[in-house]
Amino acid sequence: MTSPAGFIRGGATAASTVYCVLLYLLGLRPDQDLKYAFAYVPAVLGYLVLVFDKWAWRWPGIHRATGHPRLDGTWRTTLTPSAESHIPDGGNRGPIRAYVTVEQSYWSLHATLRTAESGSRSSNATIDKTDGSGVSELHFLYENIPQVAHQQRSPRHTGACRLSLAGRTPRALAGRYYTDRFTAGDMELVLISRTTDYSTFAEAAVADTVTP
Repeated sequence: MTSPAGFIRGGATAASTVYCVLLYLLGLRPDQDLKYAFAYVPAVLGYLVLVFDKWAWRWPGIHRATGHPRLDGTWRTTLTPSAESHIPDGGNRGPIRAYVTVEQSYWSLHATLRTAESGSRSSNATIDKTDGSGVSELHFLYENIPQVAHQQRSPRHTGACRLSLAGRTPRALAGRYYTDRFTAGDMELVLISRTTDYSTFAEAAVADTVTP
């Protein structure tokens, strides 16, 4: 399913492209008359929306002005289940090593969590800014899909995360997770790389060992 940010980017790009083509076919070409250049302003603004959402919001001056936290990258994650969690016999009672990969634009954020036994994908991720204290919260729902070998003991389930962060470029996050199988616990995340090109837990773990 396409995210709202995807609709914004796709709609702005498509509308700007169609608009430019129509102007060109109608003979309104900026190289012929300067006044025709102004007709292209709406199309330029559409492309600027795309550039801002994908890249420009991270540029130092713009990033400082927006104050929007930058979370993209790969995070070493420690999950510590609470003592009250309903963990089946043979289950991992922690601490559990995991890696969270965050893909982020200005208007969207997607998190993928991987452990040695399962993977989770986020939905409905939001960053809520507080009352000027500099502390924000990241909230998202997720669905966890264990590897086939572990599904009898650890069935597919859903959950929610709530993480606190400070500043525009945090290097560490902390919070809690909750699941619909009556487990909960603490989460601690440390940024190891701005790279998101890890498709497995093992790949991220190898990269973690060589990160300075």
